[in-house]
Amino acid sequence: MSSVRPVTETEAPSVGVASEPQLRGNLSMFHLLFTVLAFNAPMAVVVGFIPLVVGYGNGIGAPMAFVAAGVILALFAAGFTTMARHLPNPGGFYAYITAGLGRVVGLGSSFLALLCYYAITLSCYAYFGLVLKSLIHDRYHGPAISWWLWGLALVAVVGVLGYFKLDVSARVLSVLLVCEVVIVLVYDACVVSKGGASGFSLSSFTPHAALSGSTGIALLFAVLCFGGFEATTIFRDEVRDPDRTVPQATYLFIGLVTLLYAGSAWLLIQAYGTDKVVAATAANPTQSFMDSAAAYSGRVVVDLATVLLTTSIFAAALSSHNVTARYLYNLGADGILHKGLSKVHPRQGAPYRASLVTTVTTVLGLAPFVIFAADPTLLYATLSGVFGYALIVLLLVTGVAIPVYLRRTRPSDTNVWKSVVAPVLALTGLAVSLVLATQNFSTLISGSKSLTNGMFALVYGTFVVGVITALVYRRSRPDVYQRIGRQ
Repeated sequence: MSSVRPVTETEAPSVGVASEPQLRGNLSMFHLLFTVLAFNAPMAVVVGFIPLVVGYGNGIGAPMAFVAAGVILALFAAGFTTMARHLPNPGGFYAYITAGLGRVVGLGSSFLALLCYYAITLSCYAYFGLVLKSLIHDRYHGPAISWWLWGLALVAVVGVLGYFKLDVSARVLSVLLVCEVVIVLVYDACVVSKGGASGFSLSSFTPHAALSGSTGIALLFAVLCFGGFEATTIFRDEVRDPDRTVPQATYLFIGLVTLLYAGSAWLLIQAYGTDKVVAATAANPTQSFMDSAAAYSGRVVVDLATVLLTTSIFAAALSSHNVTARYLYNLGADGILHKGLSKVHPRQGAPYRASLVTTVTTVLGLAPFVIFAADPTLLYATLSGVFGYALIVLLLVTGVAIPVYLRRTRPSDTNVWKSVVAPVLALTGLAVSLVLATQNFSTLISGSKSLTNGMFALVYGTFVVGVITALVYRRSRPDVYQRIGRQ
């Protein structure tokens, strides 16, 4: 790590000149898009989340919840992608928040981001183990292998793939993602071809339907279904022409996810009928999609969808592993964590040490739940909720940092829409989402009041630990403090 000049508290991090191997790759825009889409796990969203939005959210107005979430995040992306062109740092939330709001808030946010992606990584392994155990034993009458053994097997596979350059993971993720989307589109096409339960209705897109039921729950879960798009900036050093590739992948992600989820929610509603779908999805949200697929597409599609649900979780685990490793890499490169984490493989161009540490800490994180025989369903639900809540907090803080940064630096290619109007509108939507997430946090984590309070303490306590660490470094190690948020 080369030395850097002193900067003001909120000056944008710059990229230092390093003599050691740097992150590198050759991802195209589509490979980057598929990588972040895989993190989003479309099959898992369609099977598990869309029925929740219908059954417990705003009922037949669910498609509009996904449209609203897409609009909020498209507005967020206007400033986000503009800032990306002027901040060539693969630090994601860490770099953006530091550049806009300073090193203290930036380091607090980096610790929270690390918790966010670590939680969803652990969650993926628990969910994978549950789904595969059920698939092998219940559907195919195979041996009753414990969920954690399946989870550890996945940890090993992901650990190997994570060791190599991102291009390898991207190719695997691309194949799996295409299969997921094809199955969802086959289901959608079958519903269309058979005319739904009683013809098609556009009542889902009326203001009355959109604002019916629990609109807050619907918007909250819809926003969470867009998780992953922010990771485009994490991989900027590993793609071709990042100034073009990152914005293109970000907007395409938001657009495709909006169309896929809003469209699939509408067709699920048509499959059951507007008068029956809320009761059906509320009664059995985890099985309602599969029951509908069996009725409209046949058992072959259901079997394929079940298998692809496991590969979808695998793809999400691999993507979240890669993001977690790169946060560790950035914190190591800045000297916040051990410098060894910033080592890049000379041939692969990947943060192999950070990846290995991610694998080891994943095993250590799962160990207590295995030793004390914790309910893996609760583990999955709680950790997914922690991820979702932390993600909304990070998006909100980043939403504050973006207009502050753009108004202060005033880049020549930025207009009032990108620097003020769109970020403020996005910030309003994200603030509403955070209020809703706070009010419904117990629902997010499927936990008791004591567990809810504990998870609140974990989320905000992690941020505070990062803030305190930055303040300690500012006083005792100013050289390290100056490197926060930069490479």
